Amino acid sequence: MTFISTQLVRFAHVDAAGIVFYPRYFEMLNAAVEDYFAQGIGVDFAEMHIRRGLGVPTVTIQTTFFSPSKLGDLLDFRLSVPRVGRSSMELVAEVLCGDERRLEATATLVCMDLEAGRSVAWPDDMRPKPMTGEHAVAAA
Repeated sequence: MTFISTQLVRFAHVDAAGIVFYPRYFEMLNAAVEDYFAQGIGVDFAEMHIRRGLGVPTVTIQTTFFSPSKLGDLLDFRLSVPRVGRSSMELVAEVLCGDERRLEATATLVCMDLEAGRSVAWPDDMRPKPMTGEHAVAAA
């Protein structure tokens, strides 16, 4: 199963050259992760952060950029989860505009107790399920 978060490239995302400034991709990827937890897992960031005191920070990320994105492009952030550990998950994001691949990122996220600043085991209802393949859950 692949989770898809579709996002519009807005004016705030682009630089003077009219293309997405690369740090904005990381903000957009974080929004896709937020969509994944809210819509794919059923635990939104308000529940996670405010009520449970948990977070899912990124500890590593490797990114390859293939082609620039421009103002007005509609990007599909296709997320898959090839591996889930006790307190971590591997996330692969392929970002497409139509059929054109714009970037690919592989990240490790951990479930963290925000007060203690330490990793903790995934709560059962928050634990990501390993997912790969072509079936998608569409996100707004």
